[in-house]
Amino acid sequence: MSFSKKGYDWADAMPAKQGLYDPSNERDACGVGFIINIKGQASHKILRDSENLLCNMSHRGATGADTRDGDGAGVMTAMPHQLLSREFHSLGCKLPPLGQYSTGNLFVQPGDQCMNQFDSIAEQLGLHVVAWREVPVNSEILGPASHSKEPVVMQPLVVGDWQEERKFQRQLFILKKRAHHEIQGLYVCSLDTRVIVYKGQLTPEQVPEYYVDLRDDAFETHFALVHSRFSTNTFPSWERAQPFSWCAHNGEINTLRGNKNWMRAREGLLHSKAFNPGDLEKTFPIIDELGSDSAALDSVLELLVVSGVMTMPEAVMVMVPEAWQNNPLMPAAKRAFYEWASCVMEPWDGPALLTFSDGRYCGASLDRNGLRPCRYYVTSDDRMICASEVGTVDIEPEMVTRKGRLMPGRMLLVDTREGVIVDDEKLKLQYAQRHPFQQWLDKYQIKLSHLAAKPPAIDDCVPVSQDRRMRAFGYSAEHLSLILSPMVQYGKEPLGSMGNDTVLACLDPEPRLPYEYFRELFAQVTNPPIDPIREKIVMSLACHIGPEGNLLEISDRQAHRLSLDSPLLTGSELAAIRGMSAQYPEWISHTIDITFDVADGVSGYKTALDRVCKEARAAIDRDTKILILSDTMASAERVALSALLAAGAVHHYLVATKLRAKVALLVETGEARETHHFCVLVGYGVDAICPYMIYEAIAKLHRENVLPDKPVSQLIAQFRGAVDDGFRKVMSKMGISTLQSYKGAQIFEALGVASEVIDKCFVGTASRVQGTTLEGFAADALARHDIAYGPVIAVMGDEGEYNWRKGGGKHINTPAAISSLQDAVRTKNKAAWLKYTEASQKSIEDCTLRGLLEIHADESRSIPLEEVEPWTSIVKRFCTGAMSYGSISKEAHTALAVAMNRLGGKSNSGEGGEDPERSIPRNGDSERSAIKQVASGRFGVTSNYLADADELQIKMAQGAKAGEGGELLGTKVSREIAKTRHTTPGVTLVSPPPHHDIYSIEDLKQLIFDLKSANQRARISVKLVSEVGIGVVASGVVKALADHILVAGHDGGTGAARWTGIKYAGLPWELGLAETHQTLVLNDLRGRVVLQTDGQLKTARDVAIAAMLGAEEFGFATTPLITLGCVYLRRCHQNNCAVGVATQDPVLRAKFRGQPEHVINFFYYLAEDLRSIMAMLGIRSVNELVGRTEFLRTKPDYQFTKGELDLGLLLKPAHEMRPGVATYNVEGQEHQIESRLDSRLLPDLLESLKTGKLGEVETEICNTDRAVGTILSYHLSVAHGLEGLPQGTVRLRLRGSAGQSLGAFLAPGIAIDLEGDANDYVGKGLSGGQIIVYPPRASTFDSHLNIIVGNVCLFGATSGEAFIGGIAAERFAVRNSGALAVVEGVGDHGCEYMTGGRVVVLGNVGRNFAAGMSGGLAYVLAEGFDDMCNKESVDLETVHGEEACWLKRTIQRHADLTGSKHARGVADRFSELLPRFVKVFPKDYKRVLAEETAKETTDNTVSVEPVANDVVDIEDALVDESLLSDRVQKLDKLRGFAKYRRRGDKYRNAKKRVNDWDELSTRQTKSQLQVQAARCLDCGIPFCQSDTD
Repeated sequence: MSFSKKGYDWADAMPAKQGLYDPSNERDACGVGFIINIKGQASHKILRDSENLLCNMSHRGATGADTRDGDGAGVMTAMPHQLLSREFHSLGCKLPPLGQYSTGNLFVQPGDQCMNQFDSIAEQLGLHVVAWREVPVNSEILGPASHSKEPVVMQPLVVGDWQEERKFQRQLFILKKRAHHEIQGLYVCSLDTRVIVYKGQLTPEQVPEYYVDLRDDAFETHFALVHSRFSTNTFPSWERAQPFSWCAHNGEINTLRGNKNWMRAREGLLHSKAFNPGDLEKTFPIIDELGSDSAALDSVLELLVVSGVMTMPEAVMVMVPEAWQNNPLMPAAKRAFYEWASCVMEPWDGPALLTFSDGRYCGASLDRNGLRPCRYYVTSDDRMICASEVGTVDIEPEMVTRKGRLMPGRMLLVDTREGVIVDDEKLKLQYAQRHPFQQWLDKYQIKLSHLAAKPPAIDDCVPVSQDRRMRAFGYSAEHLSLILSPMVQYGKEPLGSMGNDTVLACLDPEPRLPYEYFRELFAQVTNPPIDPIREKIVMSLACHIGPEGNLLEISDRQAHRLSLDSPLLTGSELAAIRGMSAQYPEWISHTIDITFDVADGVSGYKTALDRVCKEARAAIDRDTKILILSDTMASAERVALSALLAAGAVHHYLVATKLRAKVALLVETGEARETHHFCVLVGYGVDAICPYMIYEAIAKLHRENVLPDKPVSQLIAQFRGAVDDGFRKVMSKMGISTLQSYKGAQIFEALGVASEVIDKCFVGTASRVQGTTLEGFAADALARHDIAYGPVIAVMGDEGEYNWRKGGGKHINTPAAISSLQDAVRTKNKAAWLKYTEASQKSIEDCTLRGLLEIHADESRSIPLEEVEPWTSIVKRFCTGAMSYGSISKEAHTALAVAMNRLGGKSNSGEGGEDPERSIPRNGDSERSAIKQVASGRFGVTSNYLADADELQIKMAQGAKAGEGGELLGTKVSREIAKTRHTTPGVTLVSPPPHHDIYSIEDLKQLIFDLKSANQRARISVKLVSEVGIGVVASGVVKALADHILVAGHDGGTGAARWTGIKYAGLPWELGLAETHQTLVLNDLRGRVVLQTDGQLKTARDVAIAAMLGAEEFGFATTPLITLGCVYLRRCHQNNCAVGVATQDPVLRAKFRGQPEHVINFFYYLAEDLRSIMAMLGIRSVNELVGRTEFLRTKPDYQFTKGELDLGLLLKPAHEMRPGVATYNVEGQEHQIESRLDSRLLPDLLESLKTGKLGEVETEICNTDRAVGTILSYHLSVAHGLEGLPQGTVRLRLRGSAGQSLGAFLAPGIAIDLEGDANDYVGKGLSGGQIIVYPPRASTFDSHLNIIVGNVCLFGATSGEAFIGGIAAERFAVRNSGALAVVEGVGDHGCEYMTGGRVVVLGNVGRNFAAGMSGGLAYVLAEGFDDMCNKESVDLETVHGEEACWLKRTIQRHADLTGSKHARGVADRFSELLPRFVKVFPKDYKRVLAEETAKETTDNTVSVEPVANDVVDIEDALVDESLLSDRVQKLDKLRGFAKYRRRGDKYRNAKKRVNDWDELSTRQTKSQLQVQAARCLDCGIPFCQSDTD
C-alpha cells in the first residue's frame, strides 16, 4: 500500500490517469439521514436505530465488482464521552470533561511518522496531544479493494485552551488543515470537541461491524447522522466516504469548478482578527483540489462557522440559498438577506440534500428546486427520524405525531440545547433581521437604473454589404438569416433538425472562431438538468459584479456592488458603466484594447495576450474597479484578439494572483453574436458583454428592410430576450439555476485545443486530443482580417455551416453520397454502393476524428472470408435510431420496424409511444419496434407498451440536444399522434429534461429496477451522450444494473432542437465510446454490459472503428432514413418534408416511396463490407474485434493546418490497462427478480392474472419493497393486453411503509390498498390500475396536514385511479395524461405539463401549480391558490352544474376508500365550499374542446401561416443597393413545393424552330418563374447545386 499523497487521495486510492480515464471526473450520490433526540438525551438506542436507518437505504448505495467492496458509508455522532473515558483510561489518561478536549478518527499509514508530525504541528499551535488510541476494527469483513487500501484508524486526544471554546475550535481547524497540507499519508475524518465521524470504504451493513466501538453499549449519543454513498466511479476510497467533518451531502455541486476558482480568488481578500497573524494563510487553499464536491462544500462551511462570522444554519443559507428572486410571497427581510448574501458569495448550485451537525444543531437543507427527497417523522417520545426515505426505522403508528418532508429551499433544524424543532420561516427571519440588510442594499447597492443614461449610437450607416468589420469578425449571410433573424423577429432561438454533420472546428482548414471549439457539458445520470420552461421560477440571470468584500465578516459595504439583470449589455448601458465614476468616484473603469498591429503577424497574438494580462494587473494596482476588454479599435491596421481568449487569459491570470475578486471584468466585442458565444464568455469568468457589432447589424438590416418595421430598440430587446432564454437553457442542461453560479464554472470541454492555450486561457478545462495552438488561432484571425480588408470587398456569402452548399463548409452528408446510396439500395447496384462508400469515406476523413485514423492490417494475419461470422449474424447487432412516431411518418416508422424485424436486428420506437395494433403481424411481417424507449415525456408509456418489448431504453440524453427534452411542433401533432401520446392535438410538445424521476444515479437505478419489473425478459438499456467523464457515469450505470449502454455522438439526431444545442452540446462518439470502454475494463465491469454507439455511422469502416474502440452493437438513424427516400432537407420539424419521411401531412405522406427492402439492402452491403475488413485483419467474429485499438493508428500523412491532434489517449488498448478481465459482454446482470415482493406474491395470484378470477392477498410492506405490483402488471399485460381486467380483479392489501415506485405501471384490474405511507414515485406510469393510500388506522395525526406519499407521484400516468389520504410531496401528477387522482394537498410543481386526466386537490398546493399544463382538468380547494398557480397556460374558473355533481361524488368516493375525515367534511359541506373550488382549465384543451363542439376541425393537420409580405430576403440585402430596385412579392416558400404545380418549359414545334435561331423552348414569364422559384425548399442539401444528376 502506498501513502504518497496528502489529504484527499492520501493513499493513492484512485488509479492513475490513463487513456481517457481521469480520476478527477469521479462523482457520487447517496442516501442520507439522521435520527435525533430532540431534547438532547443520549442513549445507545439512537446509535442502534441509526444502523437500521443506514442499512435500510442500502439499495440507494452501490458495490463494486466484489459485493463486499462498498462505495462508502459512515456515521457522525455526538462525542461518546463515556466510551472514550473508559478507553483512554486504559491508556493511562484521564479524560477531561466533555468540551474540554478534542478527538476524532484519523486515517494514517503504519508507523509513528504521521503521528509525530501531527504532534509537532499541534504544539506549534499551542495544543497538546496527550495520547493516541488505535481504534479497534474488524478487517475480516472487507472486500479485496477496500482491504487493499485499509488504513490504520487512530484517535488523538488533543487538549488546549478550552476556556475559550471558539479559539479552541479555530486552533483545531488550523491543525486539521495544516495536517492535510503538510503530512503525507494522513487524513482527518473529524477533529472536534462535540462530534465524531466513523466512516470508510464500506457497505452500510459493514459500518457497525467494522468499527467495534459502534456496537459497544457504552457508546451513547443524542444523534446519529448517516450516509450511504453511490460512487459512479467504481474506484471509491476511504477518505471520500461521508459524513465529512461537518456535513453529509446527497447531490452534486454542478458549479464546482467555478466555486473553487472564486474561493481561491477570495483568499486574497480573507482576513479575520479571530486568527493569529499568519495562521489563516497556512490553511490555504481552503479547498483541496483533490477532494470531492461534497468535501469542498464542507471545507467552506467549516471556515465560515469556525471563523465565528456565521452560525452553521446561517452559513448553509448563504451557500445553498432558496429561490428568492422570483418569489413575491417571500418576506421582505428574508429577501434582503438573500440579496445581500448574493453579494458575498455565489450559490453552490446543484441538486443537494445537505445534512449537518455541530453537536448542538442537527439539520438538513434542500436545494432550491427540491431535486432530492427528504422525509421525516416526529414521535411522541421526542425523536425525529429524517432520511431520504420513510420506513427506514420501525416505529409504532400511534407514536407518530407528525409526518413531513423538507420542501425546496427549506431548512429542517433541531436545537438540542433548547429542545425544539426550529421553524424554517422563524429561523431564517431571525437571521434576516439580525442586521439591517435592506438598508445596506438601499444605501450601497448600485443598479443600472441608478446610472446616468448614455444615448446609443449603433448604426454607422455603412450597408451590410460594405461593412468590412463584419467579415473580419466572421459574419456570414447564413448566420444572419438562419440564426440572427429569427432571434430578432420572434425573440426565440431558431430550431433545426437532422443533427450536426459539419466538420469539427479543429479539422477545418478555414478560419473558425475559438467559441466553436468548446462543447457545452450537460447533466446525465449523476444529477438532473432543470426544465427552463416550466420551472423557470427557480432560475435567475441576475448577478452582482465588481469588487467583493471580505468573506469573513458581515458588513454593509459588502452590498456595494453593481447589480445586473442580465449579462448582455446594450451600448448605452456599457457607456453608463464606463462613466459611472462621475457618480461613484471609487468605481474607476479602465478599457483595455485587445487588438494588435497587423504587421506583428502571428507572433503578435501571444504578445498581445501577455500585454492585456499585465495591463489588467496594473489597472487593479491603481484601484480600478471595472476592466473592459474592447476590440472596437479593430481596423485595417489592427487585428482583434479573440474576446474569448483575451477574457479567459485575464480571468485565470487574476484568479492565480488572487486579484479576480477585486474587479469586474466586462467585454466589448464585435466577435460574439450568438447564445453559445455569450455562454462561453460568461462560463470563463466574464461578468457582462456588450456585443456592439450584432446591434449594428440589427440596425443595418432594419434600415435595409430585411427586418420588420419595428423600432430598432424593440428588435434589440427581442434579441436580448432570446439570448437570455438561451442562457437559461444552457445553464439548465447542467442543472444550474443561477447565472451567478454559472459564471466562471467552466461547464465546457475543449475539442481540439492545445494544452498551451488551455494552460493560459482555460485552466482546468478538459482538452483530450490537443489541437489548435495559439499560432493557429492567430493565423485564423489574420486570415479573416486579410479577407475583410483586401483590395476588393468580399461578398458576404452563404458559408454552408448549417446547410450543405457547393463550395461551402464540409459536411458528412453530401449529394453524391445520398444519391449513390439510394441508387444502390433501390436497384441493388454494387457500383453505386462503391460510389457511396467512397464519397462517405471522403466526408468522414474531412469532418471527424475517426477520419484521422487508418486500419493497420498485417497481411500475414488475413483469413478467408468464409471463416468470418456471416452477415446474417452481424446484422443482428444493428439497430435503427430512436426516431419517434410523430417526428417521422407512420409509413417511415413502420418500414424501419419491418426491415429490422426481418433482419433480426432492432428498431426503436423513440419517445412517442407506439400503436398496440402494430404488434399484430401483417402479411407475415411484424411492424412492432423491438426497442421501446422510455424518455422524459413518458408519451404512451403503459404497462402493455413495456411488456411488448425486447429492450427498454431509458433516454438520459439525446445526441442532437444533450441535456434537453424532445420537441415536436404543434404542426406535427395530428389527432393520431395526440392519441398515441395521450396529448392535445395541435399543441407543441416540449418534453422536460430527464429529471422528474431521475434525480441522480440512485434514481436511475430505481427506474432500471422498475422497468425490469415491468418486463423481466427485456434487457434494460441506458442511452448516454458522449462527454468528458462519461466513463465514470457509465460505471455507475452498470452498477445500477443496466444490461446495455448506448453512447451516442454529438452529431446524430433527427428531431427538432435549438441550434445552440445541435451545434455545441456533446462530443464525438469516438471519445465517449473509448472512454467508456476503457473505464469499464479498468474496473472489471465491462463483462456485465453490452456497449453500443451511434452517430453518423456511414460505412463498414465506421463500424469496424467503433468495434475497435469498444462497441459490440451499432446504431443508425440518418442513413436508414436516406435509404427510405430522405434527401436531407433539414426541415423535419416544419412538417413539410417533401418525400413523406418526416411529416404528418397526409398529402405529403402519400409521397413516401420507401420500402423495408431498401433498409435491408443497406445493412446487407454494410455487413458484407465489415466481413471483408475482418477477414483482412484475421478476425472471425465481432466479439474478437471489440476493443482491439492496436489495429488503429493515426494517419502519418495527415496535414494538420492549425495544430496537431493527438489521438494517443483514444487508442490506448483497454486490455493493457487491466489485463485478464473481460473486454466485451460475457455475463448477465444479477437483477434478483425472484427476491422481490411481487415474485413472492405471484404464485398465489398467477391464476387470477391469467383467467380473471378474483384474487386478494394481505401482507406487510417495508421501504425495501419497491415497485410492488409491477411484476404482476407485466403478467397481466402479457395475458390480456392493453384492456386488462375489470377493476379490482386482483387486490393487494398492504400495511407499512412502501418502497419507491409503489404501483408503477399498474395495469387495469390490479388494485393496491396501502395502510401506511409510501416513498417517491407512487403510481409512476399508472396504466389503468387503482391505488389507495391512507394513514394507519391507529394514527393520531390529521391526514390532510401530513405527508403520506413522496415526490413525483403519478408521473406519466396514462389511466387508472389514485386516492391519496394525505399530502403528496413535490411534482404530483407531472405529465399525467389520463388518470384520476384525489389528494389532500401537494407540493411545488403539481400537475406540471399535465396533458390529460383529472386531479382533485383538497388542500393547499405549492408554487408553480399547472405550469405547462395543456390537457386534462384540475379542481383545487386551497388557500391562496391564485398566487401558487402558474397561469401562463391555464384559465381559472368556477365549478358548477353536472361537473359539480361529479366532483362531489368523487370526493365522497375518496372519503369512503381512504376513511379521510377531512374529505368527509368537505363532502358534507360541499354546497358551502363549492364557491371556493377552482377549476384549472388548460387554454389549449379548452380550444380543442371548442373546436370539436363547433365541428370546425376537418383535417388532421394544422395549417401553416404564409410568410409575411413586409420583409425581404436577407440574401437580397447583402448585395449592392443598386441591385435592389425590384422587390418581388412574397410567395409561400414554406409549402410552395406542395402548393404550386411543377411547370417546365414547353418545346416549340420542331417545324417552326428549325427555321429560326430562337430558343428551343417557350420560356416562362417572370411571374411564372417566381412561382417556380417558390417551390424551392432551401434544402439542407440542394441537389441543384451538386455535381450529381
